[in-house]
Amino acid sequence: MKGKRLTATVAAALALTAAGAGTAAVSGAFSPHKSDTERAVAAALKGKDPKNVILLIGDGMGAQEITAARYYQGVDKPLNVDRMPFTGFDTTWSVKPGAAVPYLPDYDPDSASTGTAWATGQKTIDERISQGPSSGEKVPGEDLTTMLEVAQARGMKVGDVSTAEITDATPAVQASHMSLRGCQGPANMGNCPTETKGAGGLGSIAEQEVDHKVDVLLGGGRSRFEQTIGSGPYVGKTVVQSALEQGYRYVTDAAGLSAAGSDKPVLGLFNASNMSLEWSGPAASLGKGNAPVPCQEGVRPANEPSLAAMTQKAIELLDVGRKNNGRKSTGFFLQVEGASIDKQDHATNACGQLGETVAFDQAIGVALDYQQTHPDTLVVVTADHSHTSEIVSEDASGSGLPSGYSTNVTTKDGQTMSLTYGTAGYGGEGKAPVAAAPSQQHTGAAVPVWAAGPGGLAVLGTNDHTDLFQILGH
Repeated sequence: MKGKRLTATVAAALALTAAGAGTAAVSGAFSPHKSDTERAVAAALKGKDPKNVILLIGDGMGAQEITAARYYQGVDKPLNVDRMPFTGFDTTWSVKPGAAVPYLPDYDPDSASTGTAWATGQKTIDERISQGPSSGEKVPGEDLTTMLEVAQARGMKVGDVSTAEITDATPAVQASHMSLRGCQGPANMGNCPTETKGAGGLGSIAEQEVDHKVDVLLGGGRSRFEQTIGSGPYVGKTVVQSALEQGYRYVTDAAGLSAAGSDKPVLGLFNASNMSLEWSGPAASLGKGNAPVPCQEGVRPANEPSLAAMTQKAIELLDVGRKNNGRKSTGFFLQVEGASIDKQDHATNACGQLGETVAFDQAIGVALDYQQTHPDTLVVVTADHSHTSEIVSEDASGSGLPSGYSTNVTTKDGQTMSLTYGTAGYGGEGKAPVAAAPSQQHTGAAVPVWAAGPGGLAVLGTNDHTDLFQILGH
């Protein structure tokens, strides 16, 4: 890792030299002003460790997904992520089960293994939550220390925010350890029998997240927390009741979240399952797809807070000087996930996917606005893995038609953008395509990584998701 940091520093020094020699700033909507870039590089070169770290994960938000959202909003209107001065790429491969090292690579990972990579700095098998690899999915691995646990040990406040069930893979990797990602609530532990509290384990993901004393825990998944605990000190009570007994403030809607203070840790569960989508639109269909229409915006129920609002409130609750577990707070670590970019990519729901990406970008804007007034904050944005959607020709016809499921949307430039999904949908080997697209697969492409603030230079170049653990942990 030292070599990578040195390379980044040299690159930054060269950038400053070029700027000093009078290199002209490139014109265009997505090119930062030279003075802004110079200031960002100069600040990063000071090498000061960040006090606060905000990690934002766009689930399934590969290069195509973020580009589609950018184009939909208007090609001359940059996204918030385009404000970030440092950009690199991360590889995301996981490993296959095996009896011992070396474990063979798996090039198309899931969110559990990729989340474990940045949360712990270690590779693991798909379906696994912050445990090391083993000979099989149902054979638990070694528990691995997470970035959230490191931050807590330093006296930092910690937060975990998602538009998915907060027990889903990406939010789970920071505050739990589980052999299978599906073991989310006490009633979901059938495939993880040795990891219940009654068997001497840590309990379900929901139980562990509460037991971890996460200062701010916001998202969906209320039904997991309403399940009854079957063993341990809170046997016979729901996970929500155990949280209340452990000192949490519990809120279930936007008004409750807005009113919450920082005197207690906050558990906010705003939907029984995943949180509602921001946009809706036409379903995908085979070949050319529908006649183009704009997406319908603003469909999220008002009682559910937006991801930007949850991010804003999480920062507000974490950025206080009160004592944390008996020690004065020394900053905070916050992970924020825009989860349903991935889920709507799976579902070939173009407008759902675009709306969730735009909402995620608005949360990025909240983090960057905070970073501007708190320059000791590192903000990192990336995706856990790439996904299936592709921008294709709007005027394709005949043999040039896409072979997958397509949707045509009218962008805010008044033009047609065609998105196609082609990593699943043929109903089985040798069978004809089916009318309703089944769940699409992830892809194995490297994902973009953006950064702003102290330590941000380390994302430059091509790295691996495991390197984020050290970057975040400085």
